[in-house]
Amino acid sequence: MTQPTETLPAPNMFWFIPTHGDGSYLGSETRQRPPEFGYFREVATAVDRLGFKGVLLPTGQSCEDSWITAAGLATATERLKFLVALRPGVTTPVFAARQAAALDRLSDGRLLLNLVVGGHPGELAADGVFLPHDERYAQGSEFVAVWRALVNGETVNHAGRYYRVENGRLDFPIVQDHLPLYFGGSSDVGQEVAAEHVDLYLSWGEPPALLAEKIAAVRAKAAKRGRTLRFGIRLHFIVRETESEAWAAADRLISQVSDAQIENAQKRFKIEMDSVGQARMAALHEGRRDRLEVAPNLWAGVGLVRRGAGTALVGDPQTVAARIREYQAIGVDTFIGSGYPHLEEAYRVAELLFPALGIDGRRRSVRAQIVNEFAVGSHGAEAGRPPITQAAE
Repeated sequence: MTQPTETLPAPNMFWFIPTHGDGSYLGSETRQRPPEFGYFREVATAVDRLGFKGVLLPTGQSCEDSWITAAGLATATERLKFLVALRPGVTTPVFAARQAAALDRLSDGRLLLNLVVGGHPGELAADGVFLPHDERYAQGSEFVAVWRALVNGETVNHAGRYYRVENGRLDFPIVQDHLPLYFGGSSDVGQEVAAEHVDLYLSWGEPPALLAEKIAAVRAKAAKRGRTLRFGIRLHFIVRETESEAWAAADRLISQVSDAQIENAQKRFKIEMDSVGQARMAALHEGRRDRLEVAPNLWAGVGLVRRGAGTALVGDPQTVAARIREYQAIGVDTFIGSGYPHLEEAYRVAELLFPALGIDGRRRSVRAQIVNEFAVGSHGAEAGRPPITQAAE
């Protein structure tokens, strides 16, 4: 059941730490930014100050380790929450519980967990995981059951299909009463795992009508277990003061992507990956430049060459806010955003979009009456007169 948009609260807005690198143009090394911790810290401290609720740190061969990076960023931030990956098969539930408890304490309760079973068999094989698609979800379900018992303070004795634990326990507790678990899986078995175990179900940015069907299916599966879930969406944002500026920025982002790059990327996604979510992303545009607006203001240009989250909301602040309200109306309360480059786009989203959504995350450390070239206050200048500046400036 949907809510009238005028009654919807401000959404939870998250951002993304580009631990695989960043840049201004997809498919090009022009103005590329390497994946360096100093830059991650710049992005994290900016979004912490701007009022984003948290950040997602991706996982995979091409990314810096999310746990170690989050530990470093936690000491440089104050309010920001960190969504890091739990990887069944890559680690054991006991060791992962120990890591989670340590990072939750280090961050003073700012840890969120993202269950990732993986959709790239080649990368999984490199990590020593050789299970087929559905069995990875079965392993993930058993993993979470053991992990959750441990972080809840239980002593665990478990003999299952994938894990055996004798007298497992945590000697150092978590800070939060409950460690929130996020998860995204579009397949039927993935939805069953979500219904059984997680707190928030994530989806990549599909058109609202398609996403509404998926949310309804997950809700129904959870209801059979007597559970309710929250829902989130992973999107890119291209927000500008006008619609024309926003669409010009979208075109510019893929202006250096060649047709050969698109063809090669789409072939790789089909051949190398067994992710249902990835298949749904690719089906939105089928690698065609003339089919990129897959719903009003929902643009699939990023997905021409990027796997995973491949769509962006494009437009002026009021239009993008209206699209966000449409997602909220079907049950989405959390939006995990990103943009290229991530530092500058975080500022654009916060400064342009947040006010349209009723979000004010700013910290005020000076009085609003201050007089300078950006604002005329009441101190030291007459109303309506510009401030006096030094010639040397």
